[in-house]
Amino acid sequence: MNFVKPKFWKKNNLIVFILWPLTLFTILVNILKKLQIPYKPNIPTICIGNIYLGGTGKTQLVLKINQILKKKYNLFVIKKYYTNQIDEQILLKKNTKLILPKKRINGLKKLEKEKKNLVVFDDGLQDKSIKYGLSIVCFNSLSSIGNGKLLPAGPLRENLSELKNYDAVFINGKINKNLVHKIRNKNKNIKIFYGKYYLKNKKNFNKKFKYLAFCGIGTPESFFNLLNENKIKIAKKVIYPDHYNYKISDIENIKKIADLNNYKIVTTEKDFVKIKKLKNLSIKFTVADLYINKSNSFKKFILKNI
Repeated sequence: MNFVKPKFWKKNNLIVFILWPLTLFTILVNILKKLQIPYKPNIPTICIGNIYLGGTGKTQLVLKINQILKKKYNLFVIKKYYTNQIDEQILLKKNTKLILPKKRINGLKKLEKEKKNLVVFDDGLQDKSIKYGLSIVCFNSLSSIGNGKLLPAGPLRENLSELKNYDAVFINGKINKNLVHKIRNKNKNIKIFYGKYYLKNKKNFNKKFKYLAFCGIGTPESFFNLLNENKIKIAKKVIYPDHYNYKISDIENIKKIADLNNYKIVTTEKDFVKIKKLKNLSIKFTVADLYINKSNSFKKFILKNI
């Protein structure tokens, strides 16, 4: 489902209070998931997931781990197939050996039969049918944990207390001391790593121009901050729902606004892969890479725990 995160997910208000009883359904579903006996793989597995719904940088971390380990391991990535996540699927397929099963466990068992070396799951922490060898929870320092409530009253898929069952946390963005405090309060021993996006194709942008920046990602502020950090002038922002499936009319409207105001147009690589099939595009896109703080420590941690 494509959606724009509601504003009340950021802080508590009357709507949160009204929706709070519905979080009992989320709690019940999570309890039922835990009743099943998880399958224990006979090959090393890493799951990169989240507790906060969307926009935490899971896929970028999967790509980075693939880059770090692919020379040492025969590494495959498993991502459950969703029709509305074509953007992430294209990026993963371009850079990894990707499997897109309807059920994660089916993809895993197929690779086990072929005696493959290592599997990294893009998303899947809430899939309790598999006991992952290493589990990493992603957060974005901008969105943190929102209002701290479970769906639908808030953005959390699980209670923050579930951090006691996971091995590490990866925070994208600047160090957020408040977020770190909340994480440590639930699991004082959990490993915490940090990363930050940097713009690989900075030279493709002229700082003299003004840009219309549009995107359909989980945390649009990350994209806009990346442009600002590189002194790329944003004259207008257009935000679509996460994983938005662009129509020709959407792009024509964007081009019309840009032409009227003499703006250049920029979007993310994830958005661009969905619209590049349209002809006569004069749209630039950002190619972002993830820089991991203390990358050697991160690599050692992974190698030690898989």
